[in-house]
Amino acid sequence: MSTTVKTRVIGIDIGIENTTIAVVDLRGTILAKEYFRTKDYPTLNNYVEALSERIIMVAEANGGYEVVRSVGISAPNGNFVTGCIENAVNLPWKGVLPLANVLRDRIGLAVAVGNDAHVTAMGESFYGIAHGMDNFIVVSLGQEGVGSCIFSNGLPHLGTGGFAGEIGHVCVVDGGRPCNCGRKGCLEEYVSAQGLIQTANELLAASDQPSLMRDLPELTPLTIGECCDKGDALALEAYQQMGFYLGLALANFATVINPTAIILTGAMIEASKWFMEPMEKSFDEYVFGNIRGKVKLLVSVLNNQERDVLGASALAWAVKEYSLFK
Repeated sequence: MSTTVKTRVIGIDIGIENTTIAVVDLRGTILAKEYFRTKDYPTLNNYVEALSERIIMVAEANGGYEVVRSVGISAPNGNFVTGCIENAVNLPWKGVLPLANVLRDRIGLAVAVGNDAHVTAMGESFYGIAHGMDNFIVVSLGQEGVGSCIFSNGLPHLGTGGFAGEIGHVCVVDGGRPCNCGRKGCLEEYVSAQGLIQTANELLAASDQPSLMRDLPELTPLTIGECCDKGDALALEAYQQMGFYLGLALANFATVINPTAIILTGAMIEASKWFMEPMEKSFDEYVFGNIRGKVKLLVSVLNNQERDVLGASALAWAVKEYSLFK
């Protein structure tokens, strides 16, 4: 029976374009990191074979495979309850994919899979601004989607099937914009990066008002924000609308959950200075009066380039240990 102390885990972020693999120690220090292209592997079996080889190689080059306790994976539509990636729209592999079990059988270590928001929340709890909090919500504002995870009494609340916290798919506009989920008016169609850009385009199309945005080669959250800094009325209105819908949804979320804090993460937090004020105003208007002023609205302080693999490493520490080598 092995007596080697397990002092490291592997954190993996499966992105649409690239997969990141990191070796992380007990303190949350990233000791090594490497990448490969997700899209180079059109079948799950080929992908898992390549992933397994890279896990073993990076572990052996950084302290040895025998000190690795487990593996945590952040994946679109990852489900911690089942260990599967379930019907991810933007990945090359379709359907319900038992990634945790398939990878565990290849590498002989425990493997945990979670969705982006769940993994981000684990990272915030272990290494970030939520450290020491028992009751909080993490909301991830991404390029195209919005995810969230609820921590209750120090543990993530995942729901019966692992899909709790889908705030991106609460309806904020009756009969609103079509969503990839098949419904209309979902929050993520208004507060993701693409949602903001669509709002800006709609405002430009509906008005003859001069706007610096008309001269931009490309509309992005940051270029729209730069127009805000110059006093552009339509750019300011785009962020006002985003902040309104986000604040409304968060107020309803907070009213149901009563958290200590709501922590914003994801690509859009780089633009937070332009939507925080209207978001806070909307939140205060719609939140239940007994908790108004008692819920902190915070922005993550974790490095954007490290957040996902750190969260995946936290997921790895939390999963029950398993090894073929004991």
